[in-house]
Amino acid sequence: MSKLTLSDIADKAGVSPATVSRVINNYPHVRDEIRERVQRIIRDTGYAPNLSAKSLASKRTGIIGLVIPRTVHAFFTDPYFPRLTEGIAQACNQYNYTLALFLVYTEEDEQKLIPRMTRQGLVDGIIIQATHLEDEVLGSLVNGNVPFLVAGRPMALRDLNYVDVDNVSGAHSAVTHLILAGRKRIATITGALSTGAGIDRLEGYKKAFRERGIEIKERLIEDGGFSESGAYNAMRKILPQQPDAVFVASDTMAMGALRAIREGGQTVPGDIALVGFDDLPPAKRTDPPLTTVRQPVRRFGIRAVETLIDIIENGQSPPRRIIFETELVVRASCGTGLLKAWK
Repeated sequence: MSKLTLSDIADKAGVSPATVSRVINNYPHVRDEIRERVQRIIRDTGYAPNLSAKSLASKRTGIIGLVIPRTVHAFFTDPYFPRLTEGIAQACNQYNYTLALFLVYTEEDEQKLIPRMTRQGLVDGIIIQATHLEDEVLGSLVNGNVPFLVAGRPMALRDLNYVDVDNVSGAHSAVTHLILAGRKRIATITGALSTGAGIDRLEGYKKAFRERGIEIKERLIEDGGFSESGAYNAMRKILPQQPDAVFVASDTMAMGALRAIREGGQTVPGDIALVGFDDLPPAKRTDPPLTTVRQPVRRFGIRAVETLIDIIENGQSPPRRIIFETELVVRASCGTGLLKAWK
């Protein structure tokens, strides 16, 4: 029988790994009934905490670092990042950690910051946003001494800890919905294809076509780079191909696509149905309101912190890989408000 982990105890008790950690370490603010339930399961299973991890407790800083590598422009313009940070900050407050935010502007900043962070004493653990530059950064983190977790599926095939959403399934449900609604020339504006999310959402688009034996037309696929301006330019390239629908790999990019469609003299959803990905607050305020794939961004941030605390308390092994489900939210921009969303 494999050795029980803190996550196993949490599952048996019906609580988060962080709550189990708080019980083990005699932290306050745990309800008596929960404390007793966790302690009973620990006794019944014979679970023993990782002693080497616990021996480091006196050297901890009480700080968790959130690293956004070289995407600072997106941090201030894309509502995804504030929502993610909100969830991370909420969980840090709940579990008595201080959140330190590290925005990396240049390669020089990266070369200075990452080695400092990977030495013990600055932070207890690191959450790093997955980007196309992650191979360099993750290589430094893997070789360092600080526990870390990746927000998003890492591109590199390593046994890393990460939290992500099911991007393939989310994109697949959006495109399938458009196919069932009778749209014939469905384009897509992808996220950066050097990122896991960009690749996976494109794969979901293609999967929906392959399942129904529909030809995938490469001229209907353009990279928007996860930016509004990138999507605007991508949509302008697609318009001459006469699409009747477009799946856009983020809500922010959908705003750029919508602007390009209107400047091209066409309407949404009359001429072109439009679907995004994220379901961030601006999606409800577009005209028309945006059909989109909802991902639980704030809850994603909370779970990232809880999982990182589990790693801090119990070591990096076995790797934690947590995948959240997505949900298609149908609004007026796809022209199928009365059509039941496909799942």
